[in-house]
Amino acid sequence: MKKLIFLIALSLLCGCEAKPLNTGNNGGTDIVAFGDSLTAGNGVDAAFSYPAVLQDISGNTVINLGVSGDTARMGAGRKEEIGKYNPFMVLIEFGANDAMRMRSLDETKTALEEIVDYTQKLGAAAVIVDTGGDIRMSPYTEMMQQISEEKQAVFVPAIMDGIFTDPRLKSDELHPNAEGYKLIAEKIYKTIEPYLD
Repeated sequence: MKKLIFLIALSLLCGCEAKPLNTGNNGGTDIVAFGDSLTAGNGVDAAFSYPAVLQDISGNTVINLGVSGDTARMGAGRKEEIGKYNPFMVLIEFGANDAMRMRSLDETKTALEEIVDYTQKLGAAAVIVDTGGDIRMSPYTEMMQQISEEKQAVFVPAIMDGIFTDPRLKSDELHPNAEGYKLIAEKIYKTIEPYLD
C-alpha cells in the first residue's frame, strides 16, 4: 500500500502517469491472450473469438491461450505456456470463474500477481483484462485495478459491460456471440493501441 501511495504521489508531483513496464520496443513479436473461456471464445467458432478479431483489427499476431473454466490460480499454474512464445504483450483475462466459484480475493490477487510478475520477467508488457459485467465482479475489478497500479501494468476495465445484460450479444447465459466478442476486441484494442508497434 505504501508503494502504491508513493507511485500515485510521484505521478501527481510530476504531472504525469507512470509508464507501464515493458511497453514500447521490448524485443517481443506477438501478443499472447492468456485467460479463461472468454479468451478461448466459448460459444463461437475460433475465427470469431476476441483474440482472432483483435489480430484482424491490430495487424499483430495474437496467440490464443484461453482455457475454458480456468480460475486465476489455474492460470498461474500454467503460466509457463506464455514463455513458449516471444510475446511483447500478454493479455491476462481471469476473474469471472473466481467470482462465480466465490474464490477469495486474496487467492485471486496472489495468482494474478504471479502471472503479471512472470510476464514482466519475460520482458513483455502485462495487460490485466477485467471482466466486469456483473455486480459480483466489482470487488475483483477494484483488486485488478490496484494490481495494475502497483505492478505498472496496463488495465482494461469491464470488457463484459453492456454485453452480459444484453441477450442479443450472447451465445448463452455467460458467453458472448460473435458480435459480443467483436465489441470486446474493440474495447481491448482501444486501450492497448498506444502501446503497439
